Amino acid sequence: MTKRIGIDARFYGPSGKGIGRYTQQLIASLEKLDNNNEYFVFLNQEGFDSYQPANPRWHKVLVNIPWYCVKEQLVLPKILNQYHLDLMHFLHFNVPLFYQGKFVVTVHDLIHLKFNPRGSTHSLAKYLIKYWLYRLVSAGAIRRSSQIIAVSEFVKKQIMDYYKIDSKKINVTYEATFMTTNEQVSKIQNSRPEINTPYLLYVGNAYPHKNLTKLLAALKTIAAAENIYLVLVGKKDYFYQALEKTVKNLGLEDRAIFLGQVSDNDLPGLYQNALAYVFPSLMEGFGLPGLEAMIYNCPILSSNAGSLPEIYGPAALYFNPDDVTAIARTIKMILHDPAQQEKLKKLGQEQIKKYSWDKCAQETIDIYESC
Repeated sequence: MTKRIGIDARFYGPSGKGIGRYTQQLIASLEKLDNNNEYFVFLNQEGFDSYQPANPRWHKVLVNIPWYCVKEQLVLPKILNQYHLDLMHFLHFNVPLFYQGKFVVTVHDLIHLKFNPRGSTHSLAKYLIKYWLYRLVSAGAIRRSSQIIAVSEFVKKQIMDYYKIDSKKINVTYEATFMTTNEQVSKIQNSRPEINTPYLLYVGNAYPHKNLTKLLAALKTIAAAENIYLVLVGKKDYFYQALEKTVKNLGLEDRAIFLGQVSDNDLPGLYQNALAYVFPSLMEGFGLPGLEAMIYNCPILSSNAGSLPEIYGPAALYFNPDDVTAIARTIKMILHDPAQQEKLKKLGQEQIKKYSWDKCAQETIDIYESC
């Protein structure tokens, strides 16, 4: 029997960062696999303009309501109720407290419970109020949901431990990557900005839990003896500006290169030409950038924290992210060992075969049916 399913896709597109990629790829695969149910995809203006349904059972709905705002809590439920949905899928835990319909929620991580970065634009009072509401909304989403989707076993355990939720309610569906074959990789234009080599690459935001200050400290310890650069890719914001100040204080202006946000055409070349992708994060729910690096035969140097060992398996060299010496030692290991570089590239090609958006989508459909 056909059901009416809604998807909160306001994160759709590049502005939604990692959740935006998850949203985009999950919808594309669901469209291919589910020809039974009818879907209503709720998007902001950017997503509405870029998303074109390929399946006649899929309908896009413009909802110009930002994330994490009062309007999201009060107005969004009224809009959703107009579509008489049998099930709603919220792709992040910002579920309106007043939404009374049956829903599934995807939890990407619980980083907000441990790491709570405060930007310079908010007063302390405003920040504390916002953080309290943040926790209230996320707890409500987890407790009121019919089923929970976690993106890793690590996140599932976090949910169980923190919220005392029965494991039967939590389903692990792994994310995947954009491309999974060598043939597809060979078709990507191998272009990149002109930068010094050899270099380590980091792609992502500069939030405190990403632990980039420790990575810079490790670079400082080896900069005098080793010819190595660090290229950082991510949208310039308050946290990247603070990191640039750290670079200046450490005297690493000639070793740390800030590229800002780069185009999709440049990113593959940056991966392919890097000595390694380095991920010093203190906690990750999944760690998609490392898998994307593997696609382009880029070796992985990774923190041993959070979900990263679970996701990258044997295809990475791991280090303690709290130990600057350990980070520096791991960088030097791969810098002087071409055989290790090749080994990690081959292991990476095997590791990415374990992840598929179609598999993720089919498991998501099964969860819908169970509700």
